[in-house]
Amino acid sequence: MAHVHLEDGAFSLEWVIIWGLIAAALVAFALYRLGGKLPTRKMAIAAMCVAVGIVIFQVEIPVFGGLHINLTPLMGILVGPGLGTLVVLIINIFSAAIGHGGWGMIGPNAIVNVTEVLLGYYLYRLCRTRLKAGRFTSGFSAATVALTVSALLVVVIVSISGLQDSTQTTEETFANMLLLAAANIVTGVIEGFVTGYIVSFVGKIRPDLLQDAEGPKGPEDEEESMTESAAGV
Repeated sequence: MAHVHLEDGAFSLEWVIIWGLIAAALVAFALYRLGGKLPTRKMAIAAMCVAVGIVIFQVEIPVFGGLHINLTPLMGILVGPGLGTLVVLIINIFSAAIGHGGWGMIGPNAIVNVTEVLLGYYLYRLCRTRLKAGRFTSGFSAATVALTVSALLVVVIVSISGLQDSTQTTEETFANMLLLAAANIVTGVIEGFVTGYIVSFVGKIRPDLLQDAEGPKGPEDEEESMTESAAGV
């Protein structure tokens, strides 16, 4: 999914600092919202999300420069927006350490992935508590919308920043990036199905793990079966 696969030096130092400061502000706000102590269960789930995220970020589909599934909206649904922000930050730091994007890309990638976490969580919550949608539909919709927005956000970040030593104009860069965004959006739809199925499965065996995202008085666990996807999303 959406990820800035660029090495150090692709962005000017000015933009590396700007994106880094925005990412730092997001992380600081997340820490503020989290407050003091966190439940041990939440920390364990967050640690598992970090481990899975680091691995899955490295598994690339060799098309359009490398695409992959992130599962970041799912992480937001499981651990919430605050802890999810810290999870994706750690994932991006470890990814940069093993060459999956430069160190200067931690800021831009953190912004993109935090967007996926926030939209994944809040859209899922909206679908479940207000629209009374089932888990598969809610997971699919939240992940697909979140990943579509993040794919377009990557286009905006790269186009605004510009690529050093590139002869392309901003308009040309934007047009070329739209092709990558289209591929990412298609991948996002696939990840939406994956997220929907995982959320449905978790809801069957451990519904308590979804309690925060579904609210204290979420809808009844009425469908959560594979047949929902076949009936139409």
